[in-house]
Amino acid sequence: MKRAIVMVIDSMGIGAMEDCRDFGDIPECNTLKHVCEFNKGLNVPNMEKLGLGNIQNFMGISPVSNPQGQYGTMIEKSKGKDTTTGHWEMAGLISEKPFSTFPDGFPDELIEKFIKETNCGGILANCPASGTAIIAELNDEHHRTKFPIVYTSADSVFQIALDTDLIPLETLYKWCEIARKILDEGNYNVSRVIARPYKIIDGKPTRISKDRRDYSMVPSHTILNDLKDKGDNVIAIGKIEDIFSKSGITHAIHTGSNKEGLELTLKAVRNELDLEKIAYDKNRKLSDKSFIFTNLVDTDMLYGHRNDPKGYGNAIEEIDTYVDDIIENMTDDDLLIITADHGCDPTVDGTDHTREMVPILVYSKNIQGKDLGNITGFDYIANIVKEHLSTI
Repeated sequence: MKRAIVMVIDSMGIGAMEDCRDFGDIPECNTLKHVCEFNKGLNVPNMEKLGLGNIQNFMGISPVSNPQGQYGTMIEKSKGKDTTTGHWEMAGLISEKPFSTFPDGFPDELIEKFIKETNCGGILANCPASGTAIIAELNDEHHRTKFPIVYTSADSVFQIALDTDLIPLETLYKWCEIARKILDEGNYNVSRVIARPYKIIDGKPTRISKDRRDYSMVPSHTILNDLKDKGDNVIAIGKIEDIFSKSGITHAIHTGSNKEGLELTLKAVRNELDLEKIAYDKNRKLSDKSFIFTNLVDTDMLYGHRNDPKGYGNAIEEIDTYVDDIIENMTDDDLLIITADHGCDPTVDGTDHTREMVPILVYSKNIQGKDLGNITGFDYIANIVKEHLSTI
């Protein structure tokens, strides 16, 4: 048995890229550094042992003289600072053209077509907004009109929010599928349509993370397709299935929290995950080689976008508590990579992603710890995963 395990700590960037101003960001952005400083240091002993503190000076994360892992900084080649761009590049697909954004809202012809094809009667908002703020602001009008709340951000997203006690969740998913079809047919080059369900809990509109779904553009071809085509298992945990529009994936399971994603990843490493239950094709033969690809979204969704460095720090510390268990259950033929896909610095103005470099930690029981330095391209991950799973 041979596995490659990639865990993406969503938005845990480590410093602005040189072209950050082209993406509306300031050179001072550094998500992990600022989260560490806000919290007067983080307690992450397991990632510290792998070499996280050797990458740069993070308060409370010490450099170690004999790191157990290989560590470095990855610099994105693609033109973007979003989840889709980052993950696709990790899987070997470089996005030369940035996805489209809509700082003034979506064009009238797009909205009119959406209203007509969904028969939703109308929409609310149609502007860039913080999701938590816009549903709080428009909830009463949403209940009065039953119109969905459609909004965007600085990223390439078409987001649809509604109260699922008012309009069924299945309807929200259907409207998202229609939006995805309209955007693709119209060549709008929008990265993701996102279903943002919420409910009124204790009198407050509250988003339901476990029911969120992302409807991404379909990637042309990635390492996931290569691995699937040669018979390997490609196991997607969290929103990986959505990011790749199921392309190249053999097994998938959504999660409602980082804790659930970490527990499922640990189960996968322990061979305790019910793969038959989460298989796309029940007749597909299981392989002795697997790519386990996990996205841990809470850092980004719950804390980065909400300018909550305290919660962000707690989430990183929670992730670290699972790293030792995952390592202890790895075999001699397993490879672990911990990384991120972009930044979302919760200490700077705004609530959007930040154009940042990301850390990479690589561990197996058969490699020597060392400094990988600066690596140009997140596709470094695709290359080492492919090499690892290709060897006998």
